[in-house]
Amino acid sequence: MSLTRRDFARNSAITGAGVALAGSAGVLASAPNALASTEAAAEGEKSADAHGGGVGYGPLIPDPKGILALPAGFEYRVITYSGRTKLESGEFTPSNHDGTAAFDGPRGTTLLVNNHELKGPRANWKHPVPLTEGLVYDPAASGGCTVVEVRPGGQVAEWVGIAGTSTNCAGGRTPWGTWLTCEENSDRAGTNGMTKDHGYVFEVDPVDRRANQDPKPLKFFGRYDHEAVVIDPRRGHAYLTEDAAGPNGLLFRWTPPKGFEYGHGRFRTLADDAGVLQAPKCFDSGGKFVDDLSRATRIGTVYGVDWVDVPDRDARTTPVRKQFAGDEITRARKLEGMWWGDGGTYIVSSYAREESPLQHDGQVWFYDPKRRTLTLKVLLGVNPDPSKDGAFDGPDNITVSPYGGLVIAEDGEGVQHLFGATDSGRTYPIARNELNIGTDDEPEYSEFTGVTFSCDGKTLYANIQTPGIMLAITGPWKRQRR
Repeated sequence: MSLTRRDFARNSAITGAGVALAGSAGVLASAPNALASTEAAAEGEKSADAHGGGVGYGPLIPDPKGILALPAGFEYRVITYSGRTKLESGEFTPSNHDGTAAFDGPRGTTLLVNNHELKGPRANWKHPVPLTEGLVYDPAASGGCTVVEVRPGGQVAEWVGIAGTSTNCAGGRTPWGTWLTCEENSDRAGTNGMTKDHGYVFEVDPVDRRANQDPKPLKFFGRYDHEAVVIDPRRGHAYLTEDAAGPNGLLFRWTPPKGFEYGHGRFRTLADDAGVLQAPKCFDSGGKFVDDLSRATRIGTVYGVDWVDVPDRDARTTPVRKQFAGDEITRARKLEGMWWGDGGTYIVSSYAREESPLQHDGQVWFYDPKRRTLTLKVLLGVNPDPSKDGAFDGPDNITVSPYGGLVIAEDGEGVQHLFGATDSGRTYPIARNELNIGTDDEPEYSEFTGVTFSCDGKTLYANIQTPGIMLAITGPWKRQRR
């Protein structure tokens, strides 16, 4: 059933702010260079100030080891380090850590599935994902996933979950305890040395190694430059982001076939064209079509969403995003991380530049599947000087915090942070990358990726993508003031 523009305009007029504040996380403001805030955010700030306290954990303290600055009372531990730590099979940990999720493992262990964003031929990389027998999709490709086991006593083990995939960027945790890893590269067989088509999603089981044998691309999700995916545990839809430009990429919704039941190994039973893949068509409360999400210039902006069928999901002749005319769907630049929470999914648009109608340095949207609305939660203005500490830009991977609000991994220019955003819109730093991979004269700091909490909420895991370091952060976590 379509949500017509007339219906959305009428519902918006009736419910007013109730629509604008969809989701229990409320409306989130942005970092110090915000374009806008909301009355709710302002009231939250007044309330917190009146009670003698702000948000967050205080200033970041420089790290004498030159890796990670943290607030007082916090500490970190290196879990894996590409080129230093080793897999069970003896090879070095692969490089370019990216999307990650944590799972409860047997005997009190924590299992983390860790993407490795490695593009192109294996010869291009010093530490590609090893081609473990039975776990290889395309022997020419360098990417994949490893599974990291952290034991109660602190010991760490690591093994390959899938190999021979390309540019494994983000992905998503399923309600039944597996990881969906996404290829952010859609090379065809014969391109860049590849022997198979790429641009797919694959499922990795962190517990049952046998389930990962003979990797199968989940072609029903479409072939394009995938970034992230979430599963609606109630309705069964999958939502996926595409990180692409020329033209800008798309958000997708996949509806499973009627009667399909999710579970371990169930995706393997589906045909390549199973279900329905769709892209969004958004319109504002006045019924006007919205061509690009960068049009939103105020936090709390709400768009109604209709869904339009994708003509050819495997992009046999034309990339999926180019199969639509300009007035048929809504686009966005750098659609990145996603995370399910508060009855819907949080969606990141990392930045927008000249290719978009308006420019920004980051948006976080919340899609409410019940109301079929997108609400702008975070909006970062263009950072005038990324080399200076303080402002945040370029949000990427994201997770919902057990202590309220969001934790966001920064992939901007200059200084890189992990930062939090409270329910009412206040932001605060959690960590700063101090590993300079440039020079003293021209310092360079890699992005943060793979931000995720352990299932008990005590440990925040995050990666420094280059050279590839997984970190475990612990400390006096507390529920943040609104």
